[in-house]
This record gives sequence, structure tokens and C-alpha cells, in this order.
Amino acid sequence: MSRCAATDGRHRGPSDGYARRTSDDGVLHRVLREHLESFLRQASDADPETGGVPGFVRNELSAYLSCGVLSEGFARFKCTACRHEHIVALSCKGRGFCASCGSKRMTSLAAELTDRVIPFVPVRQFVLSLPHALRYLLAYDHGRCLAVLRIYIRALQSFYRLRARRHGVGRGQTGTVTFIQRFGSAANLNLHFHVIALDGVFADHADRSLRFHAAPTPTDAEVVQLVAKIRSRVLRHLERQGLTDSELRSADPLAEASPMLASCYAGSLQGRQTLGRRRGAKLERLGADPNVAWSQSKGRLSAHIEGFDLHAALRVASNQQSGRAPLEKLLRYCARPPLSDERLSQRDGKVILRLKTPWRDGTTHVLYEPVDFVAKLAALVPRPQKNLVLYHGVLAARAAWRERVVTYGRREAGVVHEGDGGEPRREPPRHERLRWATLMKRAFGFELLACGQCGASMRFVAVVLERAVVRKVLAHLGLAVPAAADGATRGPPGSTGAVRMV
Repeated sequence: MSRCAATDGRHRGPSDGYARRTSDDGVLHRVLREHLESFLRQASDADPETGGVPGFVRNELSAYLSCGVLSEGFARFKCTACRHEHIVALSCKGRGFCASCGSKRMTSLAAELTDRVIPFVPVRQFVLSLPHALRYLLAYDHGRCLAVLRIYIRALQSFYRLRARRHGVGRGQTGTVTFIQRFGSAANLNLHFHVIALDGVFADHADRSLRFHAAPTPTDAEVVQLVAKIRSRVLRHLERQGLTDSELRSADPLAEASPMLASCYAGSLQGRQTLGRRRGAKLERLGADPNVAWSQSKGRLSAHIEGFDLHAALRVASNQQSGRAPLEKLLRYCARPPLSDERLSQRDGKVILRLKTPWRDGTTHVLYEPVDFVAKLAALVPRPQKNLVLYHGVLAARAAWRERVVTYGRREAGVVHEGDGGEPRREPPRHERLRWATLMKRAFGFELLACGQCGASMRFVAVVLERAVVRKVLAHLGLAVPAAADGATRGPPGSTGAVRMV
């Protein structure tokens, strides 16, 4: 069977925008296109025994170069009314740093959780950051990462159960959805946990009805006690595993498996260059005041103890009457990709990343040498087949109350309710996958598959992957591209780069 005929779902999916040819390919694509080979060569020279970075990192970096490139294949869509056609470039489905694929995953997951998983009850976000030595250890060792997460979740569940008992609710259970984020604001390696917790407990009453009991707002002292408990339990767990505080700082199992990737992790965590002319030097910053010591703001409902940092101030009410837009917005934030091309620029041979929010010392931009920036991207790539979104408590897949919890407070299936933009929307039947065009309208408010000529809906025709057919169609459209490395990337969501097939 030819690749063109393969329709079993294993091919890449459509990207997030209409394909277009442009002289500006995007900074991220351009940097990888021009410096990936140099990075791989330097990585191989630095670690000749293992050949540089692991295969999963190499594959993801390389796959990004074909993401959104027309010469690598595309999907065809035809208007049902005027027969006007679009072609849409395909995506790489990367999990590390691709903004397009990450945005698609973010939007889909947030919609799934909002519509089918999280019940109509208030939720609270708990964000736990870890000491640098522990971040380094857990970033590659997924087993230890899950062990620390379980300690964190058990402490949260105990926190809610004990507070419920004080208010006369016995045997209460709560649920959580955890997002393991691997990045910081400067595209640096920063493994931490975003937990969306049901802000209260469910309890089974004498009449066999399941009821939710909302928890009162925690105090600052309770948050301090919670992070102290998490810290002591994590340290005890590490000691049982033979890792004392001094051994934790010196233990480096990753260096044995992949010394080059270990260097990428360490440089990213410490804010230093991994490769380039100034190897080991601190990253350059714009706007930084060297006389101001960097420190995080300790606001309300936040606590910091020896590298363990917990924030619990953000709460979203159930909002049964006004829609669930605030909840979905929070979930998108938790599931977001690490960076967007809009914050990247190049000047004087440097890659400049604009921070979304200035740091406390006044830093507004971080500067990278191009090859070193590729090393920072390599550190963000997670290991394959490792879940970064996990469910616990009553939201776990096999929880006894899960079926009753996820439908709690929802209206009957198919009942119209308010959408994000105030428009009527029906809840999709369970297990039905939302179309990408529906998700784009839900997230950005525009019709992805609306015909640019008459406004009617576009119909999917085929996925074209056969090289000869791709070249023939692109040549016919005047968009022939010789190779993926020289191709144009996708346009942004909502771009009007549709092409007409004649």
C-alpha cells in the first residue's frame, strides 16, 4: 500500500493554520534549520561513545523541520458550495516545544476536561516547584518523578479529608488532574507540578446520593504546613532510596546514560550556556539590574521552604449559570506549550526570547547563541511514552465514584448551555472526539474550515503524502518547494493563506 493510501490514522494530522508561502519562516524554524546539524555535530563530538543526544531528542528536533511544510504533504479541503479548495500543511505532533502541535493538544485536552471530566464544582490550582537538584533528577527519571508526585497528591488528599472532618463530613474524597510542566518562562528546564484539585470533597450519604462539600479557603498557615509536610515526606522517600541531601546533589544517573543530554539539562537549569563560544557562562539578559537579588514574590496562599515552593491562591468557582470559560482558560494555561514564535527574534547573531512577564530583577529578554538555543530546546523534549497528565482520587480512571463524579452537576446530555463566547453549545456525546475546526472556533472564535469565497463549510477530501503527487499539486499551484528544509512553515491561526485549486 502506498503512503498516499494509508488512512488508518497513523499519518500526521492537519496543522493549525492554512498553508501559505512566506519569506519569513519563523525564528524557531529558521534557527533549527540553520543550526540543528551544527548542534548534532558538536553533541556527537562531545560524546562520541553514545553519538550525542538520545534518539528521541534527535527525532523530535528533526521532525519539527517538516512541521507545516507543504513539501512534506498536506490535507485537501473542498467547499461544499462553490468547490473552492484549501490545502493545509501537516504537523509533527511534537511534545517538547512545537507551538502549533502543543496548542492543538492544549485546546483539545482543555475541552475534554471541561466537557467530560471535571464536574460542576469549584476547583483550586496548587503549583509545586522543587529544588534545582531534584528538578534535574526527576526531569529524566520518570519513575522517581511519579513517586514524588504521588507523595504530593496524597498530602493534598489528606489535606482536604482532614479539613472536611472538622466540618462534620466523614470519609470524603477529592480528585485531581496533574499537569507535569517541564519548562520555565525563559524556555528553561523547570520541572514542576500544576494540580487542578476539586476544592472540597465528595461524600456518599445515607440516602446513597453523592454530594459535594466545598472546602473553606485555606489560610496562609495551612499552606505553610502543607508544603512542610510535602517536603519532609519527599526527603524521607529519597533517603529510603539511598539519596541523602549531599548524594542528591552529586547523583547523576543521567550522565551515565547520556552525558550530552545531562549537560543540556544542567545548563538549562542553571541558566548557563551548554554550547557555543561562551560555554559555561551565564546567559545574557536585557533589562536586568545586577544590584537586585532575584527572588520570587511571596504572596497570599504561597509558601517557600528550602526550594519547595507551593502556590494555592487561584480558585475557579463552579459557574453553572455563566458558563465554564474561566475553568477552560485555566486548563489551557496548565497544558500550554513552552514558547511561541511571537516572543522570539534574532539580532546580531543572537536568539532573543522576550519574557511574558519581566522578572523581579528587571529582566525582560534572555539572549542565546543559536546552537545553545537548540540545546535548550533539546532539554525540553520529554521521554517518549511517558504521561505528563495524570488523574488521581475520584477522577482516576478506575475510581469507584468516577462515573458519578464526572456527571455531577451537569445537565442532561444534549441540553443547550452557554459556550465560551456566550453562544449556545451542546455538550458532545461521550467518547466522541471533537473536530479540530470545532476546537479552533471554541478557542479563538473563528471558523477554520469556512470557505474564504462564499463562507460555506469546507469538506475534507484527502491527505496527500506521495512525493510525486505533492510536487505535482504544488507545481500546479505555483507553490513548488524543493525540500522540507527550504519550505515555508504554516501561517498563524486565522491566516488567510488559502489557495484556490483550478
